[in-house]
Amino acid sequence: MGTPFVDSFERFNGRRSGAGKPIAVLAHGFGTDQTAWSALRPWFEQRFEVISFDLAGCGPRGAETYDFDRHASLFGYADDLLDILDELEVERCTYIGHSMSAMIGALASIARPELFERMVMIGASPRYLDDDGYTGGFKPEDLENLFDSMSANYQAWVAGFAPMVVGVEDSEVIADFSNTLFQMRPDIALNTSRTIFNSDVRALAAQVSRPVHVIQTSVDVAVPVAVGHWLAEAIDGATLDIIDASGHLPHMTASGEVIRILDQRLGGTAR
Repeated sequence: MGTPFVDSFERFNGRRSGAGKPIAVLAHGFGTDQTAWSALRPWFEQRFEVISFDLAGCGPRGAETYDFDRHASLFGYADDLLDILDELEVERCTYIGHSMSAMIGALASIARPELFERMVMIGASPRYLDDDGYTGGFKPEDLENLFDSMSANYQAWVAGFAPMVVGVEDSEVIADFSNTLFQMRPDIALNTSRTIFNSDVRALAAQVSRPVHVIQTSVDVAVPVAVGHWLAEAIDGATLDIIDASGHLPHMTASGEVIRILDQRLGGTAR
């Protein structure tokens, strides 16, 4: 793991709220920022002390926090997470990660398992490219087309990408997702997407030793249901809940269903 940053929590626009004694860490996915948790945050605040932050490259300070070398792999983001937990003297937490942050949390938990009570992975994928015996959802040419479109006209790409990923006709969520995508500097967004879509951490999945709850929608353009099944089988003791909903952002578009699952899987933590 890399060299810690000083004052990481402030650098990454950190926020703490809630009155509960146990700690929950909410970590958002690509193209959003910590405001993506707005619909779920009250549920967590009733039960936990909630910690959230913006990933490198995201949020209002994204251009300041992103490092093209450090964040060229998911391990750099895992370093950021561990820096924040150490700085806040977190001894144990329930970690909720969406999309890329699910795998970031997995990597951090492998390095420092004592910090993680359990993990919730929403729309998680250890590899986006298809492989022999593995359905990731994308072929190499799909990704090259995506990267070319981002490079050619970022605004036009966002206009098409946002509604496709949201996956339902929710104009408010599409607008919110578009705004946070536009907030990213285009070269950082492109580099981040290359890091995500070219990643392959399947070999490490079996090393996750903490209890894991996988939440997946039944229709997700970014992560096929087969990936959710693969993760649940690869991580010893993991549970899988498939929501009868569309889109890659169920915590924003189907929050009631996600909360129902959280009640079931994390309900014993309620205070």
